[in-house]
Amino acid sequence: MGRMNLTVGFDLDMTLIDSRPGIRAAYRALSAETGTYIDADAAVTRLGPPLDEELAHWFPQAEIPAMADRYRAIYPDHAIGPTPAMPGAREAVAAVQAMGGRAIVVTAKHEPNARLHLEHLGIEPDAVIGWLWAEAKAGALREHGAQVYVGDHIGDVRGARKAGALSVAVPTGPCPEPELRAAGADVVLPDLTALPRWLAQYVAARPVQPVPVQPVPVQAG
Repeated sequence: MGRMNLTVGFDLDMTLIDSRPGIRAAYRALSAETGTYIDADAAVTRLGPPLDEELAHWFPQAEIPAMADRYRAIYPDHAIGPTPAMPGAREAVAAVQAMGGRAIVVTAKHEPNARLHLEHLGIEPDAVIGWLWAEAKAGALREHGAQVYVGDHIGDVRGARKAGALSVAVPTGPCPEPELRAAGADVVLPDLTALPRWLAQYVAARPVQPVPVQPVPVQAG
């Protein structure tokens, strides 16, 4: 199938990957290294917002930039291996691409670490954009022409709405379905295993126009 004018964005943590085991391990390593108590089990119930917001629970404000840098540095050794894909994640990304569309990942996570997760799990989106949270995701979604954004957090819903994209939510992270709907999610699916069927219905109901091909001028002979 030729390339279609369809771009679907995905969040990463608790949407495409169950990052709780890896993040828990990384926080425990940071705690052991710094001697500062971090309740890693509590931290993984609050995934979605930027790292600095979580570190503020455990470190003085002045120390947060250095601790964030250290966390990101030790993250690959501790967090990539234990982190599995969410059910249906590979199939959801592949479904977009099988339709001739583009699948992009827009995440608050440090972009190099986001790429490591995806490579480790064999998930191959067309683009990965990191460091963006909530409404800040809208710029990347608009830049890539995303019509749909899939996420698990009310911040993802807000980003989709600001971008003018359809907000598809999955209650696989910290936000239950009623909270996602109240934030303005257009569609709530039980998890990503339901996305390919929904996407097929979405494309059928709203025909996606092929990307126009510019004619090649014919030289007069």
